[in-house]
Amino acid sequence: MCPSAPDACPDEGRREFLKQVGAAAVVAGAVAHTAVAAEAPAEQPGKMPMIQLGPHTVSRLIVGANCFNAGSHLSTFVNREMKAYFTPEQILKTLRRCQEVGINAWQSGCGNLALYRRFLEEGGKMHFLAIECDNPAVIDTLKAGGCIGIAHHGERTDSLFKNKRLDHAHDYLKRIRDAGLQVGVSTHMPDVVDYVESKGWDVDYYMTCVYERHRSAEALKQLLGYTPIPIGEVYLREDPPRMYKAMQATKRPCLAFKILAAGRLSEHPAMVDMAFRETFASIKPTDGVIVGIYDRYSDQPAECAELVRRYGTPKA
Repeated sequence: MCPSAPDACPDEGRREFLKQVGAAAVVAGAVAHTAVAAEAPAEQPGKMPMIQLGPHTVSRLIVGANCFNAGSHLSTFVNREMKAYFTPEQILKTLRRCQEVGINAWQSGCGNLALYRRFLEEGGKMHFLAIECDNPAVIDTLKAGGCIGIAHHGERTDSLFKNKRLDHAHDYLKRIRDAGLQVGVSTHMPDVVDYVESKGWDVDYYMTCVYERHRSAEALKQLLGYTPIPIGEVYLREDPPRMYKAMQATKRPCLAFKILAAGRLSEHPAMVDMAFRETFASIKPTDGVIVGIYDRYSDQPAECAELVRRYGTPKA
């Protein structure tokens, strides 16, 4: 997701104030991870737990692309901070650090395929999982670039489902299968997982957002009554259990994302720990998580990897 266009500010003082507010939001989100790092053990990290996506062995922690793409789901100001930080060279540096701590998969889109190829050419070793809309032309491009799987884009998936047209995506999934890639469906709605399962579609995995963040104001009013509706994206604490139930009901691997509510659960170390702990307690041993990394202020790859080893390693 690209950041929103800059707003016009009437005076320099207002611009400086807004800049400080945006920077403060970024720092706040990073403080929790810094504290988590301080709690991590000093010894060599243990082995990263793995799952299977078809023939591919993938780390239970997969690095996402929203932060790299300046799509914070928090504010325009945070988007700008991410965009300024994540130059192509910094993304490559972060990916190398992810690899060092045991992360072996990157979930992104065709727009980052050239950068992925550069990562490989410079000695990196990581799987690439893509999300795309109904564009058959990119399937061969992604396959040629080393992509192992493509998921139908969640925003498009959910829009089709709400308009009772999700079957329109089925042909695209068949094309992915015909290309010999792993077939995925991304969604923010448990009902979509249930629907695809009921239809018996030939898919290999789901990408499952644990928060149904794009409900309309009307849908929120129906769900919450006439409670005042907050401005912007709404993340309800009651949502993750709904998605976990759908994930548990399918035998296919699921990749849970936005487990930190797009940074809203990063205010304190205990909240970050709780999110990872509750997620891995609620998903199948064959499931993984996709987490965005913003390592400007702390070693987030190592911090997140430690939490996944702590809570996502199967008990002997």
